[in-house]
Amino acid sequence: MKKISTILLGILFLISCEGDRGPAGPPGPPGSGEAIIGNIYEIEADLLPQNNYATNYEFPLDVEVFESDVVMVYLLEEQISDSSGPVDVWTPLPQSFFFNDGSQVVYNFNHTFFDVKIFLNGNTNLDTLPDAFIFNQIFRIAILPADFAENNPNVNLNNLESVMQATNNNEIEKLN
Repeated sequence: MKKISTILLGILFLISCEGDRGPAGPPGPPGSGEAIIGNIYEIEADLLPQNNYATNYEFPLDVEVFESDVVMVYLLEEQISDSSGPVDVWTPLPQSFFFNDGSQVVYNFNHTFFDVKIFLNGNTNLDTLPDAFIFNQIFRIAILPADFAENNPNVNLNNLESVMQATNNNEIEKLN
């Protein structure tokens, strides 16, 4: 009984403690003041026959990409006119294009935690593709943390604008 009353007295003493707040701790490391979730890069590439109609892009060394991260690639499919100027139309990969003879070509990609490979595939002879499918193709590559991509119901990964708004990342780093 004596032990129980000692424990209760100790708990009451700790609960009822009041006094001045102690000094503030040391400041944390400097930051930008803004959390950036994800990175978005823009590249322009020629998908040439000597490279098997593919291009390989290595992520910048200062960007840590985990195997669990979500990597999305979008193709600048076209630009449409608007009263405010041209509007980019971004399409997520894979994206198929069909020809009058029933054949198709597909822009597709795969990735690791250190690079992304964008390539053409299809059931047509790629050597006969019009230049518009091969030269000066513009892609945007979004690297998103897995938790963000999986647990954010407001983000539509198939829509580049949705990804950019959800990540608060309007800075697109254009790379050569």
